[in-house]
Amino acid sequence: MAKNTLFKVQAECIDDDSSLAYECGALYVKDEELIVHAGGIFKNISSSALQNQIVVNQSNFAETLGGVIDSTKDYFLDGIIDMGTTQITVPTTGITLRGYSFDLSGLISSEDNYTMFISESIAIGSGNVLGFDYYISVTGTSSKVYELYDANGFNAFEFQRVNFIDCTSLGDIYDYRQGLETGTGRFGGSPSLTLHGNWLGGYRITTSIVRGMSDTTTEPLFKAGTSFVMNSRFLTDINVDLGTLQPFFDFSDVNFPNPSTLELRGTIVTRDGVISPNDINTTPNIEASNLSCSWRHNNGIPNTFIGGVSTLTTEIETGVTGGLPFILLGTFTNSDLQHFDSPSNGQLRHLGSNPREYTVNFDFILDGGQNDEYKLELVKDDGSLSVVYQQTRVINNLQGGRDVAYFTGLANLILNQNDLVYWQVTNITDNTNCTLELDSSWSVEER
Repeated sequence: MAKNTLFKVQAECIDDDSSLAYECGALYVKDEELIVHAGGIFKNISSSALQNQIVVNQSNFAETLGGVIDSTKDYFLDGIIDMGTTQITVPTTGITLRGYSFDLSGLISSEDNYTMFISESIAIGSGNVLGFDYYISVTGTSSKVYELYDANGFNAFEFQRVNFIDCTSLGDIYDYRQGLETGTGRFGGSPSLTLHGNWLGGYRITTSIVRGMSDTTTEPLFKAGTSFVMNSRFLTDINVDLGTLQPFFDFSDVNFPNPSTLELRGTIVTRDGVISPNDINTTPNIEASNLSCSWRHNNGIPNTFIGGVSTLTTEIETGVTGGLPFILLGTFTNSDLQHFDSPSNGQLRHLGSNPREYTVNFDFILDGGQNDEYKLELVKDDGSLSVVYQQTRVINNLQGGRDVAYFTGLANLILNQNDLVYWQVTNITDNTNCTLELDSSWSVEER
């Protein structure tokens, strides 16, 4: 048989029950490919693609999706399929589902007390769950989409262009390695997804939208379940309009043991169409300032501003002798510390691991000996002590009893986790003591 030669094998209508049903035309074979000619258009259908795909429709769903899943096959949803009470048991080797689009392909059920996707058992669990281009609608009372247990803790729960329509609940996912949603949507109902157990990876939901939520539900879109811990990041840039009583998520600091791993990036959060950034019910168990949070460039929800301010509220004279440096005394009051704390008066300590690049700004007024030269030094303690910035000024000889020098500026530095910084002062000229004046302040902020 010569290459690239068309051999006509049939010129009749294919039976309508066949998965290769076409209107009247000609069917050809060319180099192990089927070529259907209809209306003057040739269409190639690879025989290997047919072998790796199972077409699911309303007439065969009980035997295909309701039967033993073949993880080597792609299950193609040919239209909107009412699953009734039929459940999909995801094997340890996983399942792949695909459709035409989230308008033309779907899985629906209005049965009460129904779960669409299940594991064979808690002990056996399931593998990867991968979905593309369809929608799911599970609307019955006490029904949900998922109750899945990872078979070994290394599987993925991932979807692209999948919508959830009027779902009572999205259900429960246990101990999966990671989750990913791209271009997904939640429309109507109470589509709360509960994450349980130890997730070795993270969860990312991006370019996604939420609209038309129930105004009576109190279930969050994302919920921390039993012993939930996420060891990597939960990242989203979601555009969400919450229902009247609905939280965005109920995560807390303990669910994210690593700093800055609950990441909100460019989200838009409204409730009943109104932006309310001070709404405490949006994230009831966590704040933007918590160590686990890194919330940036959001609209309708607070943002994280890593750093803090330290202001002198009580003056205390600092004794200086022998041209040696001494810790600058005074009572400092700290405000808006985020990812920082103060283990001792006058110190600021970095608690996080990212970012590492910071700027220290300071505005000090120092009262000292007339015409004496004083040096202020910013000291970093990372297990060893080092001076990372210094500035020298001469005390002005002013009229009256107030002789001061002004120290202002900024310093850039690297702060790793648990590094701390503080100030010390040296009288270069003689042994005259000095006093930092009230309202002198310094701050640390992300560069």
